[in-house]
Amino acid sequence: MTIDESNRPSLWQSYYGPNLGYVQEQYEKYKQDPNSVDEGYRALFEQHGEPVAPAAALGQAADNGTSTPGKVDTNLLKKAVAAERLVWNIRTYGHLAADIDPLGLSTPSDVRLLDPQEYGLGQRDLAQLPASLIWENAPEEARDGWEAIQILRQKYTGPIAYEFSHVHDEKERNWLNRQVETNSSSQALSNEEKLELLHRLVEVEQFEEFLHKTFVGQKRFSIEGNDALVPMLDTIVRIAARGGARHVLMGMAHRGRLNVLAHVLNKPYGKIFSEFQHSPNKDMMPSEGSMGINFGWTGDVKYHLGARYSMTEEGQSFETRLTLANNPSHLEYVNPVVEGFTRAAQDDRSEKGYPRQDKDKAAAIIMHGDAAFAGEGIVAETLNFNQLPGFQNGGTIHIIVNNRLGFTTDSKDSRSTHYASDLAKGYEIPVVHVNADDPEACLRAAEMAMQYRNLFKKDFLIDLIGYRRYGHNEADDPETTQPLMYGKVKNHTRVASLYGQKLAERGVADSQQYEKYKNEVQDSLKAIYEEVKNDDSQQAFGPINPAGEGAAKASTQTAVPADLLMKINQGLLTWPENFSVYPKLQRILERRTNALAPDGKVDWGHAETLAFATILAEGKPIRITGQDAERATFAHRNLVLHDAKTGEEFCPLHRLPEAKASFAVHNSPLSEAAVIGFEYGYNVHAPETLVIWEAQYGDFVNAGQVLIDQFISAGRSKWTQKSSLMMLLPHGYEGMGPEHSSARPERFLQLAGENNFTVANLTSASQYFHLLRRQALSTETEEARPLVVMAPKSLIRNPRVASAATELSEGSFKLIVEQQGLGDKKEAVERVILCTGKVAVDLEEALDKEKDTDFSWLHIIRVEQLYPFPKEEISKILSGFTNLQEVIWVQEEPKNMGYWTYMDSRLREVAPAGSNVSYIGRPERSSPASGYQHVHAIEQQRILTSALKPNSLKNISLGR
Repeated sequence: MTIDESNRPSLWQSYYGPNLGYVQEQYEKYKQDPNSVDEGYRALFEQHGEPVAPAAALGQAADNGTSTPGKVDTNLLKKAVAAERLVWNIRTYGHLAADIDPLGLSTPSDVRLLDPQEYGLGQRDLAQLPASLIWENAPEEARDGWEAIQILRQKYTGPIAYEFSHVHDEKERNWLNRQVETNSSSQALSNEEKLELLHRLVEVEQFEEFLHKTFVGQKRFSIEGNDALVPMLDTIVRIAARGGARHVLMGMAHRGRLNVLAHVLNKPYGKIFSEFQHSPNKDMMPSEGSMGINFGWTGDVKYHLGARYSMTEEGQSFETRLTLANNPSHLEYVNPVVEGFTRAAQDDRSEKGYPRQDKDKAAAIIMHGDAAFAGEGIVAETLNFNQLPGFQNGGTIHIIVNNRLGFTTDSKDSRSTHYASDLAKGYEIPVVHVNADDPEACLRAAEMAMQYRNLFKKDFLIDLIGYRRYGHNEADDPETTQPLMYGKVKNHTRVASLYGQKLAERGVADSQQYEKYKNEVQDSLKAIYEEVKNDDSQQAFGPINPAGEGAAKASTQTAVPADLLMKINQGLLTWPENFSVYPKLQRILERRTNALAPDGKVDWGHAETLAFATILAEGKPIRITGQDAERATFAHRNLVLHDAKTGEEFCPLHRLPEAKASFAVHNSPLSEAAVIGFEYGYNVHAPETLVIWEAQYGDFVNAGQVLIDQFISAGRSKWTQKSSLMMLLPHGYEGMGPEHSSARPERFLQLAGENNFTVANLTSASQYFHLLRRQALSTETEEARPLVVMAPKSLIRNPRVASAATELSEGSFKLIVEQQGLGDKKEAVERVILCTGKVAVDLEEALDKEKDTDFSWLHIIRVEQLYPFPKEEISKILSGFTNLQEVIWVQEEPKNMGYWTYMDSRLREVAPAGSNVSYIGRPERSSPASGYQHVHAIEQQRILTSALKPNSLKNISLGR
C-alpha cells in the first residue's frame, strides 16, 4: 500500500510523550511480526505507516526547550520517571499504610512517599500515561496511570503488608511482586472452603473457651487473638504434603501450643483434658516451666510436650508425618533443633560420600514470639543457616505469632526496630505482615510462603499480627500494665464471629451459621470431657514409650581385626590421580603408612580417622561439624584435602571401598548454641547416625549452655527424647589463658544424673578409638546417651598418647587406666593419686624424669570415664592396698572448678577405712586460668611437686 505522507501529521499529532513512545513500541513489534500486535494497531500501521511526532509540535517543544528532537516531550518523560519512582515506593513502603493492626494501637506512619503529589504528579498527569508504561503488571481494567496507581496502592496497603525490596535477587523479587500484583498467589476460596475456614476458627475459639471455663485458674497460654495460626498451619502442611514432603517438622513456644497440638497434630481432646483433670500442679503459678511430675522420665508440663501425627491425603498412598518438637520455656532455643530435624529427614545416608539431600522430602515451620524473635540471639544464629551447605534445608517457614507484648513488656521497650520481623531482612528473607483478624488474607500469606519456598528453596517469614486476649498466662491480670490495650481487647469481637458476620453479609452463610458451629463444637467438647471426668484410669503424664524401652543392647566389641585396619589404612592414603596434596600435609599423612606395623604408633588424629572408617564399614553413617571440623582446630584431622594447584576438594572417607554409609563433615558458622541445637536435632531425628559436634576450644561451649541444660542433659528425662550426640571439647591447661584452657567439665558433672550422659577425658589414642566405636555401637540402643569428651590439645601430638596397633585390634575401652610401673608392691603403697586427662600425662613425664627415685609408696589411677562414675573398678584397685593412707585427687583446674567437687564425695565412698581423701590442684579461683605463661608454669610445677614429693619442694624440670 502506498502511504500518503500528508496524512501522517493529522493522525499522529494526537500522540505525544510516553503515549507516542508506546505506539512506537507497538510499531517495532509490528515490523517484526504483524500478528504480535492488536488488530486495531495493525490497521493503523498499514494505513498510516510509522508513527512520528508532528513537525509543528516538535518545533514548539524545541522552542520551549522541553523536547528531545524528533521524539519525546521531556516534561511528560520526567513525569513518567516520577511515576516509576512512585510505583517502586508503593512496593517498598506500602506496608507502612497497610491495614495490619487489629486493635488500631499503632501510631500512624509517615506515608508521604505513597502520595503522587510528593513527586509533582496530579491525577491529570498520571491519566496521560499508559498504565502498562509505569506498571508492568497493570491489569486490563486499569485504563491509565492514575487508575493503575490506585489499584497498586490498594494491593500493597490492604490486610497484608509486603516487604521484598531487601531481596537482592532480581528474579526472586520480581516473582514476589507478581504474586502480589497479579493475585496469582491464591485463587479465591470457594463458598465451601470459606465455611470450612469458619468452622476451623470456631473449633480453635471454643477449645480455648472450654478450657478457660472448665479448668478455672489453670494456665494454658491460649492462642486467642491469633486464632488464624491454626488454619494457616493447615494450609502450609497441606501444600507441603502435596509437594512430596513426607515430614513436616514444627517448633513453637508455649503460647497456642495446646491448640496446635489438638487441631493440627490431632492430639485427642480427651488426652489434653486428662492432663488438666489429673494434673498435680493445678494451683502452681505463675511459671510455665513447672514440671507436671518431676521424677524419672515422667514428663514436662502439658504445654511444652511435642507430638507426632501422620496424615494421609485422600486418594494418595503416601503418609506425611507431622512433628511438633518438645521445647522448654527458653522460647526460641527450639529453632535450631527443628532445623536439625528437617535436614536429617531430607538426607539419605545409605551410601558412601556426602548424604544425598532431597529438599522436598521434609519441610520446617517455626513459630516465634514477637518479643523473643527480636530479643534472643539464637534467632539470628538460626536464620544464618538459610543458605549454608551443611545446614540449609530448602527453606523454613517462619511465623511470628505477634501479640504485641513480651509478658508485660511493650514493643517499644523490647526492640529497636519498627517491626518484630526486621532481623530477617538482613538475611534477605521475604517478609509479609498480615492482619490476624482477616483469616482469608492469612491463608493467602501462607500459600505465598509455601510457593516461594518450593520454588526458590529459601526461608520465608510471616508476621501474624494479632493480640493476646488474656495476660501472659490466664491467671495474670494484664490491665495493671497495659490498661489501654486491654480496654480495647475487652470490647474486640473475636475473629470467628467477625468472619461469620462477613460471610453472612456476603450471602455465603446464614446469620446463624457461627452460632450453629459454636453449639456443635461445645456439645462435642462437653461429651468428651464427661468421659474423661468419669475415667480415673487415664494418666495425665507418663510417656507411652520411655526412652530406651524395648531398645536393643549395645555391643561392647570395639576391637577391629588387624588385617582390616591395614586394608582401610591403605585406602585412606590413596588419592585421586593428578590430585596434588599440599606437600607439607602429604608428608604428615604419609607417616601413617607404617603406623600399624609392629614398631609403629597410631597418633590421636590417625586413631580418629581409623575409627571413622571402621564405623562406616559397618554401615553406620557419621556427621561431624564444628567451626574448623574439616581440618580441626589443631590441624590433626585433615579429612578434607585441598588440591594445592586447583583448590579441588577430596575426602578419603568418601572413596573408601569398605564404606557402606555416608560421611558428612562440615565447617560450621561461628556459633555454638545454634550448631549444638542443630546437631542435637539431627541426631534425635536420625538416631542411627553418629553425630559429633566439635568446639573450636572447649571454653566456648558455654555459649551453648541453654541447649546443654535444657535439651542434651534433660531431654531424656523430660520428654523421653533419646540422643547420642557426641561433643568434643578441647580442654587442658597449657598456659594459653582463661579463655583457652577449660571446657568447664564441672558444669557437665553438675548436670550428671539419672545416667543422662557420659563424660570422659582420655589419655591415649586407642582409648579414643574405642570410645568412638563404643558410641557408634550404642546408637539406637538402650545405652544411647550423649557423650561429652574433654578432648586434647597438646596431647594430640604427644608421643605418650600414641598407641600400638594391637591396642586397636585387640583392646577395648577402659573406664580407668593404671599407671604402668607403679603399684606392683601393694603392701608398700601408701598414696593413690586419681586424676584425669593431661595432668596424668604430665605426672607420667615427671616420673620418667625421676627414674632413680623409689616410688613404691605411690600408685596413680587415670579416671578415663568420669560419669557414670566407675565405682566398682576404683574400689577393686583401692581394696588391694592394705597400707593405704592417702587417696588424693589431682587436677590442673582450680578447686571450685574441674572435677574435685564431683569427685570428693564419691572418693570418700570408695576410700578404704582409715585413709584420708584430699585434693591437690589450683586453689579456688573466679577465673579458670592465669593469663601469664610464667604464672601458669609455676602453678603447674607446684601441683606436680606436691603430688609426687610430699616432703619436698624439689623442682622437677619438664623441659617447658
